[in-house]
Amino acid sequence: MDKDTIQEFTLTIFCENITGLLSRIVSVITRRHYNIESLTGSPSAIEGIFRFTLVVNITHEQVRKLVGQIEKQIDVLKVFYYTNDEIIYQEVALYKIPTEVFYGSNSVEKIVRKHNARVLAIEQEYIVIEKTGHLQDTEDLLEEFKKVGIYEFVRSGRVAIVKPMERLNKYLKSLEEDFSPVYN
Repeated sequence: MDKDTIQEFTLTIFCENITGLLSRIVSVITRRHYNIESLTGSPSAIEGIFRFTLVVNITHEQVRKLVGQIEKQIDVLKVFYYTNDEIIYQEVALYKIPTEVFYGSNSVEKIVRKHNARVLAIEQEYIVIEKTGHLQDTEDLLEEFKKVGIYEFVRSGRVAIVKPMERLNKYLKSLEEDFSPVYN
């Protein structure tokens, strides 16, 4: 792909879980007038290391520079960036729809089955449906529910795992080797 072509990148930021760090990271991104399409945070597989996953639409050259700027932040251990074909990713969406749309017809049930969604809760006034998938999958279901009636909609940010083995372990091991004392 051309260096000047805008594409979707997923950034995985490994850091310490320090108050204010997310604000500093977001500031680095927004100062450059880049929009964050998605943002999630969670502990990583390595104890004591936190992980942010961000999605941005920028050029390859811009993402390289952005990663360098984020890595300059104190408490950031390492940042990796990936194209969509290098990761496995999902989002979760919740839909609150009126209970009455289920009465007298099985059309909503067909919509739920068609989109491989599932019912999470049934209350007197509403039903909560969950859909896991990519952005377009959750948007498609939202459009169908808009036709029959919907009270509320919320979608999580992207969660992603890289197809190659996680590079953080290799990076930390290389640091350990670089800084281990040499014995003669």
